[in-house]
Amino acid sequence: MKELITTLAKTSISTVTDGSDTQTSFKDDLGGILNAIIGVLGVVAVVVIIIGGVTYMTSSGDASKVKKAKDTILYGIIGLIVAALAFAVVNFVISNVIG
Repeated sequence: MKELITTLAKTSISTVTDGSDTQTSFKDDLGGILNAIIGVLGVVAVVVIIIGGVTYMTSSGDASKVKKAKDTILYGIIGLIVAALAFAVVNFVISNVIG
């Protein structure tokens, strides 16, 4: 969190140059940060799907465990869809509204 605040504090709306004479903009930094966060959320959703699959495979036919596993897989898929849609919306907003 400290690096995020430091990065945002160092950037401004206009383009800035750092010591290596490469230009970066607030739009690029914000997009990178948000895409990284959404990427982590996508990975978490995939892990939830895997946990649901393992639970399903080890349920031994117990109806309550099967239901719990199916619900976990469903929630993981919903999370993955939400992360994908968030990625699309963030990139659309950054490129069309901020840019």
